[in-house]
Amino acid sequence: MIKEFISHSSSGIAKATAGAFAAVALTATPAFAAWEPTKPVEFVVPAGTGGGADQMARLIQGVIIKNKLMKEPLIVVNRSGGAGAEGFLDVKGSKGDPHKIIITLSNLFTTPMATGVPFNWKEMTPVAMLALDQFVLWTNAEKPYKSAKEYIDAVKAAGPGKFKMGGTGSKQEDQIITAGLEKATGTKFIYIPYKGGGEVAVQLVGNHIDSTVNNPIEAVSQWRAGKLKAQCVFDDQRMPYKAKITETQSWNDIPTCKEAGIPTDYTMLRGIFMPAGITADQLAYYVDLFTKVRATAEWKDYMEKGAFNTSFKTGNDFKTWLEAAEKQHATLMQEAGFMAKK
Repeated sequence: MIKEFISHSSSGIAKATAGAFAAVALTATPAFAAWEPTKPVEFVVPAGTGGGADQMARLIQGVIIKNKLMKEPLIVVNRSGGAGAEGFLDVKGSKGDPHKIIITLSNLFTTPMATGVPFNWKEMTPVAMLALDQFVLWTNAEKPYKSAKEYIDAVKAAGPGKFKMGGTGSKQEDQIITAGLEKATGTKFIYIPYKGGGEVAVQLVGNHIDSTVNNPIEAVSQWRAGKLKAQCVFDDQRMPYKAKITETQSWNDIPTCKEAGIPTDYTMLRGIFMPAGITADQLAYYVDLFTKVRATAEWKDYMEKGAFNTSFKTGNDFKTWLEAAEKQHATLMQEAGFMAKK
């Protein structure tokens, strides 16, 4: 009887123990844990403070904090030296580091072409195209020019080197557009480079320069305040945003430069890259992060206020676009005589 009880009890205990172990095994085996940052992430801006790239980076930082999209902090760091080369070389030298990302302009292409700095976008990992940025021909609102044509006619009448065009950096997007504008209209400006688009707008308000080709977001506050006049947008279509920004105008009210008889256009990349040598899980984390950022109300509001083209690309689509854009910029730089001498 005792023997039978012990045998029966042992069997029950064994079954219970086996069941318990099975339950523990099921609960102790974690679901697949995707990668996420384990320390603060450095968000490199290869441009000065106040410009379009800096504003976008800080907007992204704020959106992520407000919506709690990351557990670790995202820290914005400006590395503008050498027309952004400082920032690109920093990321290039951080191979395998998933705690560093960079926001890029088209200086991704123009900086190595103009300076000969040993860098190419293929030495980083493309994450996502966030948007494409427009360029607008701006003049001081106190000046009498009612249209882009009136302004260009005045530049022509004054003769070469009489009007000053302000822009961000040398042999970068703003100067490339200025060179294209000169070629299309037979004009010749004095091009004056500044560190960032914010400074460029301030210089135009102060009448230290005659015009700029700032991005919408870089001059919108001065436009809204009635200090600047938007003459034309360098694109083949008007911007789609119809909400009034000033008392009388929306972005959609600005004519294209082609409408104004200036046959030149240009849009600029706003993209995110990581260092080379990162894993698929690490890349997927940031693609997912920026997909979430783009879905927020704050981002959509920013896109409209800044009159961005909201194109979004990742993976092979983004790489294909980058390859085509690199060729386009090589042609533009060669035509303008901006390529570094070998």
